[in-house]
This record gives sequence, C-alpha cells and structure tokens, in this order.
Amino acid sequence: MKPSRGFAALTVAAAAATMITTPADATTGAASDDSVRYAWVSSCSKKDYRVPCGNWTLTMRSGKTVKLTDARVHPKQARGKVDKETNALFAVSGDGRSVNYIKGDRLVIRDVNSGKVRPLPGGAADLPKELGQDSVDTTLSPDGSIAVVDYFDDAEKLPSLVANLKTGKVTKLPPKNSVLSFSPDGQHLLTGRFTDDNITEFAVFDAEGHETSRQVVPQIVSNNAPIALADDGTTVTLVITGGSGKPRLRTYDLSSDTVSDAVPLGTPKDESAQRLYWDAAGTLTLWTSRGDEEGTVISAVKRTVNAGTGTTHRLDSFKVRTDPWTWWLPGE
Repeated sequence: MKPSRGFAALTVAAAAATMITTPADATTGAASDDSVRYAWVSSCSKKDYRVPCGNWTLTMRSGKTVKLTDARVHPKQARGKVDKETNALFAVSGDGRSVNYIKGDRLVIRDVNSGKVRPLPGGAADLPKELGQDSVDTTLSPDGSIAVVDYFDDAEKLPSLVANLKTGKVTKLPPKNSVLSFSPDGQHLLTGRFTDDNITEFAVFDAEGHETSRQVVPQIVSNNAPIALADDGTTVTLVITGGSGKPRLRTYDLSSDTVSDAVPLGTPKDESAQRLYWDAAGTLTLWTSRGDEEGTVISAVKRTVNAGTGTTHRLDSFKVRTDPWTWWLPGE
C-alpha cells in the first residue's frame, strides 16, 4: 500500500510499467556518490492483516540498499502511545540525495552520501506538544535544502513551516494551505486549499514565505494530479485522466487563469502517472508505476515529457519490492 500525502484533493493511486533492472540488496551503509531510487518500509502479518515493520530502507541507483536504523517507523501519538499499525513520515528530495524523517522525537534530514544527520533548523525540528507524530507531514525541495512541515491539527490553526537548511531561517505559511509542488529552483512553492465555498484555491509563495500569486482554479485543474510548478512561479502542468483512462497533459497559467488544450500523454496504457515535475534544466519529468492484478505496484519508470506534444522518453526503470508497506519516490 502507498498512503496518500499532501493535498487531499490531488492524490493519485499508484499502478504501472515494465522494468529492466532489479536493484540488488547490499550491506548497510552510506553510498559514496549515489542517490535514492525509492525508499520503503516492509510489511509483516499480524493476525489477518498487515502492519509496517523493520527499518526504513533506501534502494539506491547503484543497486545498494541502505537501512536507516535511526529513522522512526511507527509514529508516537500525542499522549505518547506508539501506533504500530501505521508508518511515520518520510520524504525524499527530488535529486534523491537527501531524506527527511523522525529520529527519536525530532525531524531530521540525512545526506545519503555522507551519512550526516542534522535536525531541521529553528523550531521546525520539534513537533507541537498537542500533536502526535501521525499528524505531521513534510516535503523537501528538489535539492533538499528546504523542508516544509505541514501540521494536521483539527482546528487548522497551526501554520506550516518552511525551514531553509542553508540559512537556518524558518518562515510560516497559512495553516489551511497544503503543499502541492516546489519549483525546480526551490524558490517557489505551490499550495492549495479548500475555501468556505468548497472550491479550490491555489497560492504560490516564494522562499521567504511571501505570497506571489493566488487564484481560484477550475475543476479540471483541482481534480487532477500529479501536478508540477515551473520556475516562473505561475505555470502549472498536470496530468488529466478522464473516464476513458487515457492520460492527457494540460498546462494552467495562474496569472491569466487559462488552461491549455490537452495533448495525449505518451505512456503505456497499463501505467499510471505518479509524479510530475520540472527539473532545473527546464525539462518536464514524469514518474509512472505499474501494478499487478491485485493492484500491488511492481515497477516504476522515469521519463522526460515534451510539454507541447506529450511525447515521452524513458530515462530509468526498475522493479519495486513486492512486500513494502509503503514506498516513496524522489520528490515524494
């Protein structure tokens, strides 16, 4: 299983792609010059159902697996009880070189090459006392230098925190805004929220926490995913999947509130779009996945996408372990 994260209206079911390489297990330890393909935690049987177990583990591009024995697997609830039937948060930067998790009771970030672990700056490392560890989530910028901490308090009064690991500065975002996408340079953050009229509003904030754009968006934008924000802070690209099941690509301009015509997305019919993003070179990149007959994800593919035509080019592909409780791609 793969639980949803981020903005509830824009979750995507995993399922999709024939792969060519199988990562091999290796001894525990940090890679010398490597990046994460995906992070996962195993599942174990408990009576007639399954629960997360073991360590958070990184499957690296080199084929190594790295077990993170200091990463909390089961979240601690507000009153101190550990919930052993669900997993604690975990995030991977878009470049696959940093991971974010809970160590003990603090939010930390690890450089996967050096193995260096440090807490998030300011007050971002420590969770509010009234919240359990199952009521927080994080998102990393593409290079792992910025971490956004989202709190899920019932009153929706706790602001999200934007922690800059380079400067140590921590800024705040409105409590009701959930993170949707970073721009590739990490300087813009796309967020979404439901208004009192039950419509969706997007807002973009810069790295200092200042709002740069806001727009109530059409349903075709709010009801589809994955979604990606470009470096200009206004161009949003998303995958549309209608009743036909044939994915298409559209671009939405926040400044003009306009949606482009749809173009067919060049992916196999048995694949599902899972993550979309612009990279620092201005290339649109898509992750897809493929599931078996039971709906278990068995493989993942990374492709570049021509935003104008929808044509794709495969960059990487690999099998996913068949036994994980949950797993995360770079950027998730």
